Amino acid sequence: MKQRRRHPARWACVVVLLLFSAVCCALPAGNAISAYVSLETNTDDGGIAGGSVADIPPRMLTAYTQAVQKADSYVPKCQGMRWPILAGVAKVESNHAIGRSIAANGDIRPKIYGVLLNGSGQGGNTVAVADSDNGRWDGTAALDRAVGPFQFLPSTWGSIGKDGNGDKVADPHNADDASLGAAIYLCGNGRDLTKRAQLTAALYEYNHSREYVTTVMEWIDQYTAAAKDADLTNISGTVRTVLEAALSQRGVPYAWGGGNASGKSYGICCSPSGKSGGSIKGFDCSGLTLYAYARAGITLPRTAAAQAGVGRRIPATLGTGVLKPGDLVFFAYSPGRDSTIYHVGIYVGSGQMINAARPGTVVHLDSVNAMSGFAGGARLL
Repeated sequence: MKQRRRHPARWACVVVLLLFSAVCCALPAGNAISAYVSLETNTDDGGIAGGSVADIPPRMLTAYTQAVQKADSYVPKCQGMRWPILAGVAKVESNHAIGRSIAANGDIRPKIYGVLLNGSGQGGNTVAVADSDNGRWDGTAALDRAVGPFQFLPSTWGSIGKDGNGDKVADPHNADDASLGAAIYLCGNGRDLTKRAQLTAALYEYNHSREYVTTVMEWIDQYTAAAKDADLTNISGTVRTVLEAALSQRGVPYAWGGGNASGKSYGICCSPSGKSGGSIKGFDCSGLTLYAYARAGITLPRTAAAQAGVGRRIPATLGTGVLKPGDLVFFAYSPGRDSTIYHVGIYVGSGQMINAARPGTVVHLDSVNAMSGFAGGARLL
């Protein structure tokens, strides 16, 4: 559903990724259409573009969380609706409207339009869809096209669209309205979305594509893991010292080249995409691990690739299931070749790692699957 182009970086923990979002239309059951939109979103320096709360524009995250609360008024029998579900759908549909302006009232500008559904075959657009709104929502009376961050067709929006921000207008180009509409749509007639089978059925109704369902579920799982707090209940000793040190830096900004054994520091210029850390006091990925391990009296090399040579190496072929709290976890352009490692985090357990991902984000918890190219780990403790 998505096409990605990667441009390798040569140092520390960065990668440039261009994400071409596959925008899909939510249609009534039995009539789902998938259409690619000419929407290109750039993300800066660092692995796969997402999986963490820090990667979602705050106003969009607010829309998702509020929609969950308000959906109960419209679909009271629905169980298990939560913001990671809405975030997973919106990630695939519009990359959270990143690159657009999101006003305080939730209005998104420029508006997000899918391709004209004329049956041309572009991006799976094989069926012409007649105009249903006289161009009110999709800007054209010729045919229909998907609209907004959740990519509803006007006909679908006409049946489920609700006012989520209290302005008495149900607008699919508004983050609050669209999020509430998506929550209502996915809830159906009272699904229990805590059950994976019912959740996947809801996503399949949203878009009749098994590939789509798989992709969205991957994002939902990543956001779910990222939303959980770290559980250090049964962790003690030096492992706890390292994890507490890293977790104490949550919210500190990413700084290219920033961080040392003493803590956060001003970074350097410049990342592969030209981002300077010179005016930012914070950490990059390997700076954070260097600092956390220093609290336990362990000295690490400065770069992610060099850190892979310390301690007992854990091969990528063993999978993430063998990782233990405190392990370094690596990601590479070519897993198996440590010289291509671009990112490092610290595994905290329960499928989570603490890391500094890329410019524009802060130190935060991520799913251990939030980065591409898992390259194994290293056990130092």
